[in-house]
Amino acid sequence: QVQLVESGGGLVQAGGSLRLSCAVSGRTFSTYAWGWFRQAPGKEREFVATINWSGGRTYYADSVKGRFTISRDNAKNTVYLQMNSLKPDDTAVYYCAADRLSRWPGTRFDGYDYWGQGTQVTVSS
Repeated sequence: QVQLVESGGGLVQAGGSLRLSCAVSGRTFSTYAWGWFRQAPGKEREFVATINWSGGRTYYADSVKGRFTISRDNAKNTVYLQMNSLKPDDTAVYYCAADRLSRWPGTRFDGYDYWGQGTQVTVSS
């Protein structure tokens, strides 16, 4: 069984930065693709970023391209989302997710098999 635990969320002013972490248990970490999604109140869960099994490929939603960076450390079984130049529109609960089949690019939330509990990010104006 794979378990994911996000951390690093919080309250930040517009223009600030946060780094989210997703700690993963399970020995198959290195073979999965990983994604970050977010869900704001009253809105559907939306794709943010994904990274392939090796870390050599990344893909971003247009709304975060150039501001967010997804990365992974296979030695630490951790996936990161570095978020810079944050905007109030980035306010949401952020979730990390794992895709056993490592599909590419994994932009659909129903393509992921395991999810974390989410971490709140709030950006004030």
